[in-house]
Amino acid sequence: MAVDAVLFDLDDTCYPYPPCNEAGKEAAWRTARELGYDFDREAFDAFYREGRRDVKRDAAETAASHDRFLYFKRALERHAGTHRSGDALAMGEAYWAAFVDELEPFPGVTETFATLADRDVDVAIVTNLTTRIQLEKLDAMGLDEYVDLLVTSEELGREKPASLMFTHPLARLDRRPSETVMVGNSIRSDIEGANAVGIETVLFNGDGDADSGGDDPASADPTLESHRKPDHRIDSFRDVLEVIR
Repeated sequence: MAVDAVLFDLDDTCYPYPPCNEAGKEAAWRTARELGYDFDREAFDAFYREGRRDVKRDAAETAASHDRFLYFKRALERHAGTHRSGDALAMGEAYWAAFVDELEPFPGVTETFATLADRDVDVAIVTNLTTRIQLEKLDAMGLDEYVDLLVTSEELGREKPASLMFTHPLARLDRRPSETVMVGNSIRSDIEGANAVGIETVLFNGDGDADSGGDDPASADPTLESHRKPDHRIDSFRDVLEVIR
């Protein structure tokens, strides 16, 4: 199909999220120990989950629901009866520093982005997370030079699958849905959201993860209802180029 723009999810689509998340939590745990908290790793994971659960409940469907600093703030409020701002800040910074250090694009991502740029195909990142860390991830992976537009749910005040998360980049790039493809790992956020506004969809790495932007464990279910199915499924990121050639 002829395509003039490709929208990509970022987390667990352009890079594998689980090892980065694990590195981040390990670093935050070690920081907590240095700050005097007597957690073993199992206790720390429970502490983290409690803070995350509270934030997901109170800030559902907003970019704040992904904010690790909020997770640690809420967890400390539960654990210590106060927010302990310096400790929450230290754990959050340790988490993200280790996360970014672990970042590696999936095989073929850099080459695919470069090929799209050579073909004058617009590339946009459309992501459910806060802006600063997504900017940092793009920079760390060396992808920024190939990206024409980054759209975060923080700046639009809506999360995928909201139609604004797809119509806004189309307007910014001056492209029609029929000229555009969306590539992502979440059936609900990426596939349903893009298909609803008439954008053809590609599912990659469709296992999802509860902490990343792609949080739909049904992503890999081959029995999905027809209206939820992606238009294409790929096993290698490079296959994006086969879909749109």
